[in-house]
Amino acid sequence: MKNYQRILAALLCLVMLLSVTACGGSGGASGDNTAPEISGVFDQAVEAGTEFDAFAGVAASDKEDGDVTGKIVVSSLPEISFSNGKATVSDPGSYELTYSVTDKGGLETKAYATLTVTRQTGEAVVYQDLDFTAGGEADAHGWEARIGESAEATGELKQGAFVFEIADPGDGDGAVQLVKPGFALEAGDYRVKVWAKSSAPTYAHFIARNEQAEGWETFGAVWNARIDENIAPIELVFPSAGEGSAELMLNLGKITPNPDNAEDSTPNDFTVTIDKIELYKITGEEHEVEVFSSDLTAADAVSVEAGDGAAASFDGGVVSIESYPTDGGVWSIKANLGLGGETIANGTKYFYRFTVNAENGVSGEALVESLSQYHEARVNFNGLNAAPGEDAVVSAVFTADRDISDPVIRLQIGNAPEGAAANKITVKDLVFGTVEGDKETVKTTDSFSVPFSGDAYSWGTFNATDEENERGVGSIWTENGSLFYRIDQGGVTDWHNKLYLNLTLPADSYFTVQITGKASKPVSCGFFLNPSGSWDPRVSEGIDFTTEEQTFSFDTTDTLILDMPFEMLFQFGSAELADMGDVTVEISNITILQRSVA
Repeated sequence: MKNYQRILAALLCLVMLLSVTACGGSGGASGDNTAPEISGVFDQAVEAGTEFDAFAGVAASDKEDGDVTGKIVVSSLPEISFSNGKATVSDPGSYELTYSVTDKGGLETKAYATLTVTRQTGEAVVYQDLDFTAGGEADAHGWEARIGESAEATGELKQGAFVFEIADPGDGDGAVQLVKPGFALEAGDYRVKVWAKSSAPTYAHFIARNEQAEGWETFGAVWNARIDENIAPIELVFPSAGEGSAELMLNLGKITPNPDNAEDSTPNDFTVTIDKIELYKITGEEHEVEVFSSDLTAADAVSVEAGDGAAASFDGGVVSIESYPTDGGVWSIKANLGLGGETIANGTKYFYRFTVNAENGVSGEALVESLSQYHEARVNFNGLNAAPGEDAVVSAVFTADRDISDPVIRLQIGNAPEGAAANKITVKDLVFGTVEGDKETVKTTDSFSVPFSGDAYSWGTFNATDEENERGVGSIWTENGSLFYRIDQGGVTDWHNKLYLNLTLPADSYFTVQITGKASKPVSCGFFLNPSGSWDPRVSEGIDFTTEEQTFSFDTTDTLILDMPFEMLFQFGSAELADMGDVTVEISNITILQRSVA
């Protein structure tokens, strides 16, 4: 009996030992086993009829088992028949690859990649070699520099701006001037914004002089406006009772606001840079008619969408972001503010405003669009920015260009603030309605940027302040065979500073875009090759410009049925860029190679 018990005990020990070994355990604990790791798996593209080696550069290792590369298994959807990891695929398309490996303890690890099989093509030829030597013509828009005899200064158009180099500001404020004579007026209100910065803190007087008056008479003026190294608007608002004309005068000469403090005065040896001047004519009257309001605390007041690995929810007026996306962008988390079943009618003018407060701050987009159709039915595009813990009022006035039966104010908030893994965003006090009356605002921008075009393409820039957002100022020009984009003020959202190229790409071809460039400071941007008029990028990549010149290369992986207009976009904007100060990107070469389908 005792022998039987000893044998039974030995068998039980053996079973336990085998169980531990099967689980890959060590030290007697099955939980000590770790899963293997796979490296070298990434998206690839090959031409149809070309052999593809799925295992090239791929390896796997396990803490307990060592090198387990030989145990990797690869499969595909749609199916590809692999032989020792190699296959020749004849059908163009997209194939989702799954790599898997299992260790001796039974733990499995998977990795994923996309194989894009392109159509067979001929040799690559140069389709466009963009020429930056010719550039474009700078336009002063009627503004002129006036330098008095007592001053030592110059004022001229250069590097995408109106630039004043002032060695000596002279004996009075009018010794150095930027002037626009003959500014036509009619009954209404006027607002003029001069976006300026200075290499040293200085002052300016901004005056609208009545050209029709016999003596010295002004419609309005701003005195002792401060200009420093950060570009900002000097704003002048004045009324006009009827038809007439004004001479707009920005005086940059000697100004001492306090005669008892002569040190606080216009300096010597400084540079004033003016990127653009915005002019608004406001006529008529209007008033708001509220049609819906909400404190946004009800359970159904806000709906939340989260993708690209993000997690978010809404409760009691608070959007809780448990995790930001592992991949994606501002669109990866959406908070949809309901409008109580109201509809939007084409041609009607609307307004909205609400308050947002975020524990870790927030930057993104506020859009008025269809709940179900998203950007395909959008009537307003606005920025969203709030500092950590501070209330920010978000508002807009817009005229709808289409009907929308299910409108929402959609907050796209998927960009994580620096250093934040989660967030709580409170939204409250939503008011939405129509704008009644005949008030009209006509805006003209005198930009000193230098857009230009070649035989088959055109360059330009969009900055967020162009559409009344709080941040985003920049200029472009060409010099010595290079294209320059100077960001004088960075925006916080990834489209706030945008450089774009318009061109047409032919059908039945693949393209390689090669970009050579550098920047005055390290700066990153999104690079997109996108069909004009829609959002379906054929290239969507990031570029990290450094102070050393580099060449970046990007390939398209599908062909066009017809010749199509495209926009090449360099999109800058982030919290880091907003804190960077001015930065200049220099692009010395862009070559587009074409591989026609055989």
